[in-house]
Amino acid sequence: MRHAASISILVLAGAVSGCEAAGQDETAPFDPVYHGVDTQLLDGDLVNFHVAMSGARDSADVDRYAACAAAQYTLIRGYGFARHVRTNIAEEGGKWRGDAVYTISSALPRGLKTIDAEVVAADCAENGIPMV
Repeated sequence: MRHAASISILVLAGAVSGCEAAGQDETAPFDPVYHGVDTQLLDGDLVNFHVAMSGARDSADVDRYAACAAAQYTLIRGYGFARHVRTNIAEEGGKWRGDAVYTISSALPRGLKTIDAEVVAADCAENGIPMV
């Protein structure tokens, strides 16, 4: 019985917080400010991108900014593809920072998190996301 009571309390708490969220402005405009990219070649085809921005909605916006930087850098180096290795994201006082690592290559690399640099760079340009 104790388990069922706990679930009821959690459901009720979720319903109350859901009501509070519904009263907030859910259509707030996305107004990002991009603070730049620092790129560091780590070893051969391994590249580290440090990005910073404010006005991000969540970590996905920071991750996308890093992917845009990786795509443009890949093209600058004369390659066509990149593979995401890892991204660490932190937010403090409204300023978001991303620390992303990608490998770059001329052929489509193995793995699930690959990007076609031309396609991603075009999408970033179309959406006003700055690149390297």
